[in-house]
Amino acid sequence: MSSPTFDSAKVTVIFVLGGPGAGKGTQCADLVKDFNFCHLSAGDLLRAEQNREGSEYGDLIRTCIREGTIVPMEVTIKLLENAMTDALKQKSGEGWTDGRGRFLIDGFPRKMDQALKFEETVCVSSCCLFFSTTEEVMLNRLLERGKTSGREDDNVESIKKRFRTYKNETMPVIDYYGSQGKLAEVDSSGTVEEVHKLASEVVNDVFAGKYPRK
Repeated sequence: MSSPTFDSAKVTVIFVLGGPGAGKGTQCADLVKDFNFCHLSAGDLLRAEQNREGSEYGDLIRTCIREGTIVPMEVTIKLLENAMTDALKQKSGEGWTDGRGRFLIDGFPRKMDQALKFEETVCVSSCCLFFSTTEEVMLNRLLERGKTSGREDDNVESIKKRFRTYKNETMPVIDYYGSQGKLAEVDSSGTVEEVHKLASEVVNDVFAGKYPRK
């Protein structure tokens, strides 16, 4: 069997999961500043790809985003792998010498088959950072964001579809990483600063080798 593209002894991958509006993007931005991560948002990569001239995946991605369904994993995994390869060539500073790198992969994996395929073909993850909060908090945040985001899925109907997809598809992934001893749950209902403090503690634990790499 072929081994993953990246060696997990050199490349740290932290999956960042949580429901729509749980605060993943906000927290990732702060962790990037503090720990020199490369932040890859699966959703942002897909949104950029759907608008890229000549993209073979554009129409497919657009339909999935509009319907609140999950884009075929081969597409998402290939976009992530390409972005990781680019970052390893270009990025420098702490954690980025001799083929080393550190990635926050946000909003992925959303399904169990995505998790297994990514770890088999791209890189074994170090930890899954799970931001948990209530649907009420997430809905309010998304509707507020929708006033300025320009995102076509920040409306009540699309948000409710996304909540359903998340509950049915993504919670089993979170349970799986819990069973592997690789899950760190952070309550993201508090202020940005409070949540950041908790998330930073998790990252420090990852770098200290407190999570198993299976």
